Order: sequence, then C-alpha cells, then structure tokens
Amino acid sequence: MSLQTKDSGGSGMSGSSDVLGDRFYPLYDRLFGDDSEFVADVETKLAQARMTDTVELYLSRALGIGFISGLTLWLIGLMLGYGIFAIGLLSNETLIGIPVGNGLLLEIIEMLRVPAVIFFTGLILGTIGFGIGFGSMVAIPYSRASSRKREINMLLTDSVSFMYALSVGGLNQLEIIEAMAQADDTYGEVAKEFQSIVKETEYFDIDYRTAIRKQALETPSDDLAQFLTDMLSIVNSGGDMQSFLEDKKEKHMRTAKQEQELTLETLELFGEMYMTLSLFPLLLIIIMVIMQMIPGAGVSNQMLYMTVYGLIPMIGVAFIVLVSTVKHDEPGDGFLTMENTDQRTETGQDDGLLGLGLVEQFTGDHSVFDRIKNREGTYETIEVLRKPHHFFRDNPLITLALTVPMALVVVVTAVVNGATPMSWEELLEKPIWGTVIYLYIPLYIIALPLAIFREWNFRHRTAVVNKLSEDLRKLSSSNDTGLTLLESFKAVSDTTSGKLAREFEIVHTKVNYGTSMKEALIEFNNKYHIPRLARTMRLITEAQEASNEISDVLRTAATASENHDDIQRERKSRTRMQIVIIIMTFMTVLAVIAILKTQFIDTMAGLESSGGGSSGAPGGAGGAMQGANLSENINVDMLSVLFFHAVTLQAIISGFICGYMRDASILSGLKYAVGLSAIALIGWTLVA
Repeated sequence: MSLQTKDSGGSGMSGSSDVLGDRFYPLYDRLFGDDSEFVADVETKLAQARMTDTVELYLSRALGIGFISGLTLWLIGLMLGYGIFAIGLLSNETLIGIPVGNGLLLEIIEMLRVPAVIFFTGLILGTIGFGIGFGSMVAIPYSRASSRKREINMLLTDSVSFMYALSVGGLNQLEIIEAMAQADDTYGEVAKEFQSIVKETEYFDIDYRTAIRKQALETPSDDLAQFLTDMLSIVNSGGDMQSFLEDKKEKHMRTAKQEQELTLETLELFGEMYMTLSLFPLLLIIIMVIMQMIPGAGVSNQMLYMTVYGLIPMIGVAFIVLVSTVKHDEPGDGFLTMENTDQRTETGQDDGLLGLGLVEQFTGDHSVFDRIKNREGTYETIEVLRKPHHFFRDNPLITLALTVPMALVVVVTAVVNGATPMSWEELLEKPIWGTVIYLYIPLYIIALPLAIFREWNFRHRTAVVNKLSEDLRKLSSSNDTGLTLLESFKAVSDTTSGKLAREFEIVHTKVNYGTSMKEALIEFNNKYHIPRLARTMRLITEAQEASNEISDVLRTAATASENHDDIQRERKSRTRMQIVIIIMTFMTVLAVIAILKTQFIDTMAGLESSGGGSSGAPGGAGGAMQGANLSENINVDMLSVLFFHAVTLQAIISGFICGYMRDASILSGLKYAVGLSAIALIGWTLVA
C-alpha cells in the first residue's frame, strides 16, 4: 500500500518521508487497530494543527524515525557498555552480591555477566532513542494545535467585534463569513478557521451550515467551537444575527478581562516564586563559604563556581521560560494587505534604505529601472547620513552592526596593550577592572544604544494609539451628524491634537489627491504596524466600502479599543508591582553579599594578617590564631571576584526578567539590565 501526501519541506524531503512512511506502514498496521483511540486522537490533532498528512502516513513515518533513532542509540549503548569494561570503569568482579554457590550456576553467571550488562545498556538506550524519535514526532501536531488554540482564544474577542461591526454595517451572514475569511492578515488563525468554511462551500459543494458544523468539530479552540455552534443555531432558526453577535461580543469582552485577571494573578505568584528562588544561590554561597572555613568539610571551589556561573543564570532562564507559558505577546505583525495593489502598500516594506519600494519589482528588465534604483539608493543613503538617529529609531537592531564591532575593538585593544588581566590569577588581583573590560564596557556599548533606540521606536509607534478610543468616538459622532468618513477625518484632525490626528489629516490629503480611502488607511496602518491598530483599520476599511454611514461601526471599534485600554491599564498596574519586587530582591542580594564581604570575609582576612602581632596577651593570641586557622582554608580574593560576578549576573538577569514581565519582550529588559548592572558596579566599587 502506497500512501502519498503533501509536505512543505520540499520535494526531496517529501519523497524521503513518504518512502519512510511506506516502509513502516506494515508495522503501523500491526501495532494500531482501526478503532485505536490513540490514532483517533492524533488524527484530530493533525486536523487542528492544519497538517495535511494522513494519520496512517504520519504515524508510520514517526515509527520509522523512532526506529532509526532507537537503532542509533542502541549501537551507542552497545559500544558504551563494552567501553565500561574495556577502560576499567566497571571491574569484571562481583556485580550483584547475591550468593549462588560454586556450582554450574556460578560459571554461567560469570560467563553471561559482561554480555548481559552490554546488552541491557544497549537495550535501555535504544528504548530511550525510540521514545525520543517517535514521541517528538507525535508531539508536533499537539504542539501546533496548542499554539493555534492560544492564538484563536487571544483574537476571538476582536474577531467577534469585527463580525458584529460588519453586521451593523449591513452585511448578511455569508458576507460576514467571507469577510472574516479574507482578514487573515489581521485575525490570523481565527480567519483561517473561516477560510476552511468558505473553501468547503466553494470547492466541495457543501452548504455553509454543514461546513460550519464540521469546523466547530475540528477547531482546536473550545471557545470558537461554542461560538460556531451557537451561530449555527441562529442560522438554522433564522434568528437575528446582529443581536446574537452583540451578545457574543459583550460575553467575550468580559471573558477577556477575566482571563487577563487570571494571568495577572499567575504572574504575581511567579513573582513571589522568583523572589524565593533568586535568594537560594545567595544562601548556598553563604553556607559554602562558612563550610570552607571548617577543615575537612569537603567543599571545593568548583561548587562555588557552579553556583555563581551556573545556578544563577539557570534560575533566571528557567523563570523566563516559565513566564512565557503564561504571558504572550500580541499575535500578528500589524501589517495589512490589499488586493490588486502595489507591493509597497501590500507588504508595508517601503522602509527607505532597507527597501526601495516599487522600483525593486522592475529592476533587471530595463536599464532605466536600474538607474532609478541607483538614484533612489543614493538618495536614501544621503537621507540616512543626514538623520541617522531616525534610521536607527526605525531599525533598532541595525545598531548591532556598529556596536558589536566597536565592543570587540575595545576589548581587543585592551588585550593587545596589556591593560586587562589575561588569566584568572591576574583577574583576582584586579577584579573590578577586569570585569569592567570584559563585561561592563561591551554591555554598555552594545545594550545602551539598542535600549535607547528600541524604546524610542516603541514609544514613537505606540503614541499613535494613545488617543485611539477617544478619536474613534469623535469620528463616530462626526459621521453621525451626516459627514462622510473622509470629512469626519478632517473634522477630527482639526479639533484634536496628537499623532493620530495628524495621520487622519494625511489620510484626508491623500484621498483628495486621488488615493483610494482603503489604500490610504492601509498605508497609514503599515507605517506603524501595530496589531491593535491593524484590527481597527481592517474594520473601518471593510465597513467604508459598503457605506459612508458607519457611525455604529466606529462606536463598536471604539468599544473594543476601550476594552483593550482597560486590560492594558490593569496589566501595567499589576506588572509594575512585580517589577518593584524583582528590583528589591536584587537590591537585597546586593546588600547581603556586600555585608558578607565587608563584615565577614574582610574581617577574617584581617584576623589572619594580624595573627602574629597579638602575642602580648594569651587570650588575644589565642583568638587571633583561631581566626587564622578558620580563614586559612579560604581564598579571600577569589570570593571577592565571585561575589562581584554573582551580583552582576543577578542584575543582568533580573533586568531581562523585568522587561519580559512588562512587555513580553526580551529587548524591553535591556534598559533594566543596564540600570541594575550600573547599580551593581557602583555598589561593589564602594564596597571593594
């Protein structure tokens, strides 16, 4: 039996995958029956993940990959088991201390002992390899379905508001479904679910009621499944779709706020967990320092190194991963597309020097376009040189092309001139200077410009939505008085201040000079490419094509924007407290380590150095000798360096955690990392 399927990985990969699936299909047929619940569950997840493979082929391929990985690890296990005896890691003596006498049984055991160990080592590793190969393949559709479910649930509230606004604008049921299916640039996976409904009706001659029922069963989101089921009942009964969508809009807005509250409570719990876990390395360091002073305690310096350079970063990374399972960034890239228009508007790639616009589509065919591109490139280069800060504001990551080589030059120059420690022993003599050269200067050279321009870019783009809800209300009121949408844009721009009002004026001017309203709005949106703004512009562009009287649609958009503002306001308020907790935890770690350094380690070192000069009094001499005996087991300089590096790593990691909790972005934590590391450097300079 030959099974064929489509594979996005290319023809070569598809062919090899199909061959692998065909070869192992008999094994699949033997292991799994037709009524297997596992097969049915995997088939459901494949559909929810929108993967085109049949379940038979996919599981057959998974068995093949599991077999290959299991065979590989089995061979490694055999060689490992043989190597255990060959290099003497395990002696060929008694392995199990069970008395068996001196008869034939003992001879058989001694003869089979080594082959048995080798065989079972290979068998265990082979089983693990099969589990890894087969399990990872089976986990892929589950992971993709879960990711799609998360995005659908995040976008469902705005999607329902979009459909309600279209119904208010006068569209019927089928037009609403088709408009929703075309909005995949804004509503992502929700739109793809409606695309499946439209394709079922267009290509498979299925009525849209059956298509809706089928999609309700296949979607990975229970909320969307319930929405489609309820919508189907309204369609079948001939009920009022507009009232139904209005009720669903209100319900999902309340649900979004409740889910946001649950997320914030979970983040508060995580913040308390981090406060406790981040103090664990500090307590461990204190315990190991005290134990090092005790002769024969068996605490080595390697344990301190592992705590500082291993445990502290691992706790930080693990916490960021933990937070990422709860806190997600906003789905979508914020760009809108437009049918039958130029590539510049469609993709929003008119980005100056990095994208020269429409002319790039015609270069190579005629020399005139090549000359135009060269002239355009020269002009954009001159503009960048005239205003480089604007270029870096729009493209913050480009700063790395300058700052990374600059940091390398500084470090290499210091190394060549001998101005920096070249070994661990030299670093112990100049701990602050060596750490500044190798860590702080590169950190500030790279992170400071990137943090500044990234923050400027973020504030420059998001300033346009600061008054979005208010201006949408004003647009609705103006449109309600009888003004057209274009006239409403002009009225709002004349009576309102702010960046959004200026953009409305630009849209008005573009339309007066011949640009269509839809194209002008899409160009405005793609200039800032904010997902929230994109959903609003998509709503307005769809509604204005049907009528200029869209005051109800604008009010709906304003309501959705106000709901988003409420959620954002609550999120910022609650996460601000978490940031304060994380910063205070770092300050506590810095203070405790500084006290440990000055009041304990330095005191013990002072006792050791003054031990020979205290012989005048027997009690004083005895106390000094006891201090010398306790401190002779520790290296004060090494502990000073480790303490400094511990607070530095804690500062940088805490900064990135603050940024991620604030904006769900690692780059957002650069400003916190720079600030906290500066506090660590200044504080330790004063201490040392």
